[in-house]
Amino acid sequence: MSDLKLENQLCFPLYAASKELIKKYKLELDKFDLTYTQYIVMLVLWKNSSINLKTLGERLMLDSGTLTPLLKKLENKGYIKRKVSDKDERNLVISLTKDGEKLKTKCAYVPKKVGKCLDLDKSEAITLYSLLYKVISNIKDTSI
Repeated sequence: MSDLKLENQLCFPLYAASKELIKKYKLELDKFDLTYTQYIVMLVLWKNSSINLKTLGERLMLDSGTLTPLLKKLENKGYIKRKVSDKDERNLVISLTKDGEKLKTKCAYVPKKVGKCLDLDKSEAITLYSLLYKVISNIKDTSI
């Protein structure tokens, strides 16, 4: 059956590309004692200095069971603070600290440096980005 060949699986190059790209990020993020997942949390916070846990999880497609230990580590590093919302005690609000904001400047070079290894021109990068988000959307919206 030809469907059961590795070279016929779209999932494999997606998996391998993701794994290899995250390895490149790791080389840079190790300098700041950040994991890739901690880095993407920080990316969201650098854009929105404060966000509730549920919204953060939705943006990153991560559940609270994954986020909670990750956020505790970022808090212990002094980059974020977690606080129960004044408006609704069921909501946890994640906020950037001054050290977390300073980290943004230190990490500013990372996307371009890592992006160079992709060797895509701007048009190819835009196309790939669009296709990947189309795949994500289709997968989320489709049941099998």
